Amino acid sequence: MLKKFLNLWRKYNFIVILLPIVLSQQTLAEGSKRLLVLGDSISAGYGVSVDRQWTHILQRKLDSSGKDLRIVNVSLPGETTGGGLSRIPSLLKFHSPDYLLIELGGNDALRGYPVDKIKFNLTEICKKAEKQNVKIILMKIRIPPNYGRNYMQAFEAIYTEVAKELNIQLVPFMLNNVALDSDLMFPDGIHPNEKAQPLIAEDIFKWAQSL
Repeated sequence: MLKKFLNLWRKYNFIVILLPIVLSQQTLAEGSKRLLVLGDSISAGYGVSVDRQWTHILQRKLDSSGKDLRIVNVSLPGETTGGGLSRIPSLLKFHSPDYLLIELGGNDALRGYPVDKIKFNLTEICKKAEKQNVKIILMKIRIPPNYGRNYMQAFEAIYTEVAKELNIQLVPFMLNNVALDSDLMFPDGIHPNEKAQPLIAEDIFKWAQSL
């Protein structure tokens, strides 16, 4: 009896968890364009309440301006280009996005991953999206010079190279106007705080509304 009850309980809870996801996809499917955000903790809103993260602020700005574009944020804290590459096939299949914003590479650099490997991963992510006729937006990631000037320059050059080789849109790093202002960053100096979220949303809104 107990085993039967537990099986029913698990089945019921699975349905409860799955139902909002299914309903969300049905809602998005009704004519709305979708922008899939594939990023790390910066896009996942590290340390910031959900409704105050830049992705949610951006969605409200798009809605208020009459733009029919839905933001689907699948970013994960600690995500690397390798992690993004392993997830992208299932994400493309499940969400069927029209656009893909890639904000990855920072964690690779933090761990000192080889530049060639990072470039390969980003290129493969883009190619898999292109096969699904998804328009790609690649965000240029910047890292502090304390990583070593040679590594920093080689790393940052990846994004220009990939964008040029695949003829995809390259957009500036979202922290360009944030990272050097301590009032806009958490004490770790890596993650933008709540004050920075509207500024990030505003910068991304400038090109996102054209989608």
